[in-house]
Amino acid sequence: MYRKYIKRLLDILLSLAVLVVLSPVLLLLALLVRLKLGSPVFFCQERPGRGEKIFKLYKFRTMTDARDAKGDLLPDQDRLTGFGRFLRSTSLDELPEFFNILKGDMSFIGPRPLLVSYLPYYTQEESLRHTVRPGLTGLAQVSGRNFIDWDRRLQKDVEYVRGLSFLMDLKVLFLTVRVVFDRSQVAEDTNQAEGNFAQIRKERLQRTGRLEP
Repeated sequence: MYRKYIKRLLDILLSLAVLVVLSPVLLLLALLVRLKLGSPVFFCQERPGRGEKIFKLYKFRTMTDARDAKGDLLPDQDRLTGFGRFLRSTSLDELPEFFNILKGDMSFIGPRPLLVSYLPYYTQEESLRHTVRPGLTGLAQVSGRNFIDWDRRLQKDVEYVRGLSFLMDLKVLFLTVRVVFDRSQVAEDTNQAEGNFAQIRKERLQRTGRLEP
């Protein structure tokens, strides 16, 4: 009952309420991002959702478009400003994802939506993460956020899907508040945080015989 009906109803009501209440904050942040980092204000990227359906994830941008003499983008750490670090460490860059929740692309709580290019590298069990809507926060994120390895992170996603309940969501929500205020678990460089997912997973699956070399 909760998984099929109540969870989505709560997502709609809560995301709508948050967007109304925080609309002044969203407008202020959008203005600051435009002034400090440039346009577009939003960072949009395709991610797989429930049933591996592709949707566009929205965030506030946190990096500039600074380029080298050849016109190539500089490394992430060189384009990430102090303001961008602040947005990430406070998770304010993720506020636009409430629009994704209202649209039905995401839920408040669920496995975080990863890159589309990662899809070939999940095991059958790990693919269970795509049987529910991805979340703004999830069990993996409150179990170490960006600093647990991929196997453990995906294991936590599966654990969440199998144990999905109102009490589970309350637990994750409570832990999320605690994690947000503990900025030490936020990685400034997403490459540092995620590592080379495709290479790591490909090598692992080949070693275990679940992927042809």
